[in-house]
Amino acid sequence: MKKFDSINVIPFIDIMLVLLAIVLTTSTFVAKGIIPLELPKGSTQEMTKDKCITISIKKNGKIYLDQQELTKEKLEEHLELMSKKSNILIRCDKDSRFQSFVTVIQELKNLNYKNISIVTKE
Repeated sequence: MKKFDSINVIPFIDIMLVLLAIVLTTSTFVAKGIIPLELPKGSTQEMTKDKCITISIKKNGKIYLDQQELTKEKLEEHLELMSKKSNILIRCDKDSRFQSFVTVIQELKNLNYKNISIVTKE
């Protein structure tokens, strides 16, 4: 009869490597936003995200309203239907054209939105 002097840890290592791969894969999806942007730096106060309208401007100038890509005309139509008291969060890629940002701000100003915040990273 053979005596066991040590524990075989190879199956344990295999299981841990599989679990590590699963955790790393899922954490990359959680860590990234829905629309990846490179935000400019600045110091801001955080706004609560409940009942906020998020407008995102990507590097290529595409505009998103709460994860839905829209043209400037469609953005105007959607904003006209929303409450003017809504909190607006503007997320703009730091390398996007400034004209896209100005267009969105001008549209919000024309529609009399007051609660506008620009999202930055510290």
